[in-house]
Amino acid sequence: LVIFGRACAKTIAEENKPGEKIGDLATNAGEASVANLDAIRFADGQAGTADVRLKMQKTMQNHAAVFRTGDVMREGIVKMNALWKDMENLKVSDRGMIWNSDLVETLELQNCMINAQQVIMSAEAREESRGAHAREDFKDRMDEYDYSKPIDGQTALPMEKHWRKHTMSWTDDKGATDLRYRAVIDHTLDEKECKWVPPAIRSY
Repeated sequence: LVIFGRACAKTIAEENKPGEKIGDLATNAGEASVANLDAIRFADGQAGTADVRLKMQKTMQNHAAVFRTGDVMREGIVKMNALWKDMENLKVSDRGMIWNSDLVETLELQNCMINAQQVIMSAEAREESRGAHAREDFKDRMDEYDYSKPIDGQTALPMEKHWRKHTMSWTDDKGATDLRYRAVIDHTLDEKECKWVPPAIRSY
């Protein structure tokens, strides 16, 4: 948190000047959040929050565990896509605004469904093993260089040919998920204070 706070402060100082006007808020700022809360609070479908959450939990445990294969994850994606239909048919019994655990748990389910969908789709797309993402069908990590050898003289693979990159994901209210990628930043905030440490193959 200290590191990110410092980076945030430096960026603010670089991109803004004292006394600069802050952009105006949209006249409807926050209305979408209130509308979503009310839509959930008055949801009167057939699918209970706990039932949908348990199906999502079991799907992720069975299809996106630590040790993964593409076939198993693709089966899980099909199940998750089907489960999103239940999100349009939720049943919330408590309409109150005081200590409404039914409402809170359903709002949490919305977040969990987005996270689960993005995790399993990102993992299925990433055809390598890296850190906690271990694929039985792609056991090796795929970097832009072969870091088991000296980098000098090697030509970096283009970003679409390797997996040392960040996954960026967006999911709409129907569960449709878009994946894009961003390059890893290979420098520190202050090179004099802390030099960049190149990646190394994890070996035991």
